[in-house]
Amino acid sequence: MKKYILSLACVGLLGMATSCDSNLDVTPKNTQDIEQYFKNESQLELFSNNFYSAVVNTTPYSAQDDHKLNKSLSSELLNGYFRTVPASGGGWTWTTLRKINTLIEYAPRCEDQAAAKKFTALARFFRAYFYFERVKRFGNVPWIDHQLFSDDAQLYAARDSRELVMTHMIEDIDFAIENLPDNSEEKNVYRATKGAALALKSRFCLFEGTFRKYHGISLEGHDWRYYLDQCVDASEKLMSGNYGKYTLYNTGKPETDYRDLFTQWNASDTKGEYILAVGYSVESTLSHSANDYMISQVKGNPSATRKFVASFLMKDGSRFTDKSEWQTMEFKDEMKDRDPRLAQCIRGLNYKRIGGNDVLAPDLDVSQTGYQPIKFVTTQMLGNNDCDRPESSKNDMPVFRYAEVLLNYAEAKAELGTLTSGDLAKSINLIRKRAGMPDMTTGNTTDPFLTSTDYGYFNCTDGDVLEIRRERAIELFMEGLRYYDLIRWKCGKCIDQPIYGIYVSGPCQLDMTGDGKANVAFYAEGTTKPSGLPSGCIAKEINKDIFLSDKSHGYICNHMINNDIQGFDEDRDYYYPIPLNEISLNPNLVQNPGWSK
Repeated sequence: MKKYILSLACVGLLGMATSCDSNLDVTPKNTQDIEQYFKNESQLELFSNNFYSAVVNTTPYSAQDDHKLNKSLSSELLNGYFRTVPASGGGWTWTTLRKINTLIEYAPRCEDQAAAKKFTALARFFRAYFYFERVKRFGNVPWIDHQLFSDDAQLYAARDSRELVMTHMIEDIDFAIENLPDNSEEKNVYRATKGAALALKSRFCLFEGTFRKYHGISLEGHDWRYYLDQCVDASEKLMSGNYGKYTLYNTGKPETDYRDLFTQWNASDTKGEYILAVGYSVESTLSHSANDYMISQVKGNPSATRKFVASFLMKDGSRFTDKSEWQTMEFKDEMKDRDPRLAQCIRGLNYKRIGGNDVLAPDLDVSQTGYQPIKFVTTQMLGNNDCDRPESSKNDMPVFRYAEVLLNYAEAKAELGTLTSGDLAKSINLIRKRAGMPDMTTGNTTDPFLTSTDYGYFNCTDGDVLEIRRERAIELFMEGLRYYDLIRWKCGKCIDQPIYGIYVSGPCQLDMTGDGKANVAFYAEGTTKPSGLPSGCIAKEINKDIFLSDKSHGYICNHMINNDIQGFDEDRDYYYPIPLNEISLNPNLVQNPGWSK
């Protein structure tokens, strides 16, 4: 029977094994019951179940970045004085690490030594995962590999070099790769396996290699090329099939396969694409809120941005932004003949929700840009045909999937300068084939759109690297990776680029489904709402209900007109601040640059 990560009970001993999230979370030495634990595999498994929900991002679709944002922008997108040093919290929490180290220390007590090795490998997988999240966020952090008690000097340790931390992370993940099970059992898609460990190594080595390359970091030990080589090696091992059988979900239907991949009730039905997944259940109360989040007027109001939509190629592989009229196209025209994934990421022409018969236009009462996401949106009703409200979502969420590993591999090869057509054939072009798109080739000329001030990157002119970034942005949309992609590429300023939506020529009626009927009517400020609108057509008064970049016409720009402040600080915002209370408790901690208050 399917195992659900979020349904697994947390062991009662966890309460005795941890204390509050202050400093490095110490526990009194007089804890007694834990000494009687860790005797068999069931106890090891029960203790480790909490690691999944504590470390894994269970709602990747909710993250904000320059390609997808909510009505209320995150502090990272607002920047400026909206980002301050917290007194506590802020991601500087270590409770989970202590639990991980507890398992590593006590696992040898298990009477089943094979189980002890397997769960030690699991704990070391999560320790590497845990530290990756901290290195991304803070840079240098203390490396702690054992339980800390109230008299431990390491409670007041300084931050270690990221090279030391990364070296230990690779030691941990290599141990996990060697000793975790493969994915031969269906249930293992919900549990960490050799494949998941390789995917994690591929991800964090790509991050570290490109971060050091673009940020100009040179440390004693390994250089950026070493980490990209490690990424290539981990990716190739997973791609070989020797550590588990993985493949892309592909039923030969490029118009729907990408959409359907993310709406599977069971991750095992993705035909081997999901390497590790968060499980939810139709039969139980386990659910998430993707449906409501995407559709409800009172949830996040998520929107895609114009620069994301414009980055999609035409269906024949040519550049949409090479068209002379691309900047002033109406929605129905810009959606035609594009990469099929565009209409599987946002509501496009003739959009019908899965299981529905009605053609639905983008809802401008939900989407702030007119580009309304549909990724992860499932059928409207689950077992109650009389209910007309979106049900809770039950589809499984990806943590690692095969397409990301292929993208990691291609990017690392391109950054190393060793990318070949053969490399593309077994990575990027498999993804494009699923989407019904022409192959990518090497030796690409630089796309001016991808280096422009308003839409592109700031420090890269390599045509192949840029095309892989385009592919990555499209394929991994709303999977919680984009923000840190910008961080590792030293492209934080992309966050400051204009937040634009669809183009509106002025007072007009727009057909946004392609059926020849207006779905939204824009009317001039101070004038009367137009009468005789088609059924279902909503009306928006310019400069009141909706704002345009050139006042009476232009791109929807509600966030900019509402004085949402942007201003990425190149000297500060690539790292988060350490909370003030932690620095007060431990004078050996040094604050990250720029976070003086």
